[in-house]
Amino acid sequence: MTSNAPLGTEPIRVLLADDHGIVRAGLRALLEAQPDMTVVGEAEDGPSAIAQVQALQPTVVIADLSMPGGGLEAIQGITDLDQPTRVLVLTVHAEERYLLPVLKAGGSGYVRKSSAHTDLLNAVRTVARGEVFLDPAATKTLLRGYLGRVRSGDELDLGEVLSEREREVVKLTAEGHTAQQAADILSLSPKTVETYRHRAMQKLGLTNRAELVRYALRAGLLVDDSL
Repeated sequence: MTSNAPLGTEPIRVLLADDHGIVRAGLRALLEAQPDMTVVGEAEDGPSAIAQVQALQPTVVIADLSMPGGGLEAIQGITDLDQPTRVLVLTVHAEERYLLPVLKAGGSGYVRKSSAHTDLLNAVRTVARGEVFLDPAATKTLLRGYLGRVRSGDELDLGEVLSEREREVVKLTAEGHTAQQAADILSLSPKTVETYRHRAMQKLGLTNRAELVRYALRAGLLVDDSL
């Protein structure tokens, strides 16, 4: 398929994973109308999605949580492939009981089907850059659940665990900033930023950057203060 991407740039390669053919057809039409996107394949269930990611190496998978074979299982399976493919969930669900498992399994974004017409294209571009996308309703749901657990004592408040500087470094890291970029923002050296990040990860019991990003999401560090 000929790409309409601007010269010198690679299009975002998208795999559609949904068991409804009419949904896939609509998504394909929407995405392929964009000059920077191309649909490279489709899957009707979780196992097929994992196999196609392995074969096609798409940039982004748009996955339905309710497809046969399990949407969460597919996300985990794709994450376990250790490829740069990012998974964007497109679903009717916005409840926290669905959102947190998606993030824990390695999902990079969460868009409700009811807001796909306004959010999906931005979400695809956001996760393709290696960032995380949550629509406003999902973000508020996540924050409410976290604050409720803090009040009940079921979750530690990061303000009680991390120093202010450690919180700043965790937040910048989760937003995708490099150590050098975070150092410039905080007027520190990159080595000092790395020290704060390592110390924060030790306190939180985390072992890699992906876990740090997901923890920051759960903790509400990426939520706008005006929410």
